[in-house]
Amino acid sequence: MARIQESSVREAVEAADMVEVVSARTQLRRSGARYTGLCPFHDEKTPSFSVNPAEKLFYCFGCGKGGDIITFVRETEQLDFAQAVELLAERYRVPLEYEESSPRQEAERSRRERLLALLEQATSFYERYLWDAVAGGPVRAYLSGRGLGEDVCREYRLGLAPGGQTLSRKAREKGFSTEELRAAGLVNRRGNDYFSGRLLFPLADARGRVRGFQARQLHEDDPLKAKYVNSPEGELFRKGDLLYGLDRARAAVTKQDRAVIVEGNTDVLALRQAGLEPVVASMGTALTGKQLRELSRLTHRVWLCFDSDAAGEEATLRGMEAAVAGGFEVKVVALEPGSDPADSPEGFEERLAAADPYPLYRVRTEIRRAPDTQAAFERAKAVLNRVPDSPQRQEAWRYANDKLGMTVQLQRGVATTAVGEEMSPRLLEAAERLERDALAGVAAHPELRTMLESLSPEHFDSTLHRRARSHLLEQGESPDEELVPLLAELDARAAAGGIDEDTARELLLRLRERQLRRELAGADLERTKELQEQLAKIRATAANLA
Repeated sequence: MARIQESSVREAVEAADMVEVVSARTQLRRSGARYTGLCPFHDEKTPSFSVNPAEKLFYCFGCGKGGDIITFVRETEQLDFAQAVELLAERYRVPLEYEESSPRQEAERSRRERLLALLEQATSFYERYLWDAVAGGPVRAYLSGRGLGEDVCREYRLGLAPGGQTLSRKAREKGFSTEELRAAGLVNRRGNDYFSGRLLFPLADARGRVRGFQARQLHEDDPLKAKYVNSPEGELFRKGDLLYGLDRARAAVTKQDRAVIVEGNTDVLALRQAGLEPVVASMGTALTGKQLRELSRLTHRVWLCFDSDAAGEEATLRGMEAAVAGGFEVKVVALEPGSDPADSPEGFEERLAAADPYPLYRVRTEIRRAPDTQAAFERAKAVLNRVPDSPQRQEAWRYANDKLGMTVQLQRGVATTAVGEEMSPRLLEAAERLERDALAGVAAHPELRTMLESLSPEHFDSTLHRRARSHLLEQGESPDEELVPLLAELDARAAAGGIDEDTARELLLRLRERQLRRELAGADLERTKELQEQLAKIRATAANLA
């Protein structure tokens, strides 16, 4: 797809009114040169949402969400970058220019758009057949018997496949080719409709574009023997890329800062019908890296609720490990054997409140699976030694001690600095805060860029902070998607913290002092003397600023 020219992006952003755009989502009040209000991304009673109308940045001190005006439109409207720019351009009457693309790229874009349009039309056809055709009567009764109302089924666009060549014939009449039908996963090798007499769940991406279907068996004589069958993997559909219902749950996941992940599509419908909105399904498999990356744009808190059978437990463990490795806070909802969330959706919030944190669930599972007490001891210790110190880790520690009747000697969760010394999570937090405050000071006082330039990238532990340093020094470069939220936070942090020029200088000096102390730890005698002299100068300078 042709990219929007950078100059056009800038023009659209410059023309847009940040206060007007944000005010459509939350009421703002002026506070000096800034505006404040209740955050539109999470529930709160005290305003912690800050808007800089000049720089067109926003940041919430409550949930940490931040970015520029394009980020705001993307998150609130569930759009990609280009769509957000196009929305702003249309609203503020800015003509957009696109970069030239090759004939091959245009052909690929056109083909992709036709396949998406074909899947959209197929979804509408299946919907009408379920709700309007006489043949849909038994299926409608089946859904009602499962406790699923028509409203929620229509919201998620459930459909019914008639079979034969009914769909493919209608699609050809509208100008679609057999090759396109096959590429979209709608016909088999013989040219017949891929799905026949099955209940269909459209599988959409986060933007709501249908990529394929999951089909439930309704008749024993179905030629496809599996209870659930997905569209064949192809150009548009890859099961591991999608989470069922994410397009519907996206806004709720962002606002509530949590995602509830279940196995089945009907679980999603039942919970949504009962009022639980941030719910998605992994469609019977463990979570994949791509699914987690999609979720990470919205939240880092997940509740896993998979079946309690052996396959469900394995899926829970694999998904849990992948989520923890991806930086998610993970909790696990225990289900009774043979039950699923759809059995009692009304009381599901209580189950979420009683969910086990990852360390406790993992230790419980390892102890239960171990062949003897010694093996359980070793497994529990191995699990908890990998977990940073936290109340959840301490809870799991106590459980292991009580269950095994022995004291599990656990290593303290630590991080390591550049010189190998242990640093507690509290110190890590303080170190990160120092770096961000120093960068915020430079963002608020550009005249300090020379002083920042005298600090090397190694003065910053965080890779993202190093990139922010480079951006502040290289004015004019457009920040990427990962850097924009941090720059918005720096802008809000400087204003909220009242970081004046002298304070910013002191923070930069403290960063230099920290680096010198680290170098001292491994310096020889001659170098030690030199470093101590530099430290003395820094302390004297800082004292004059105080």
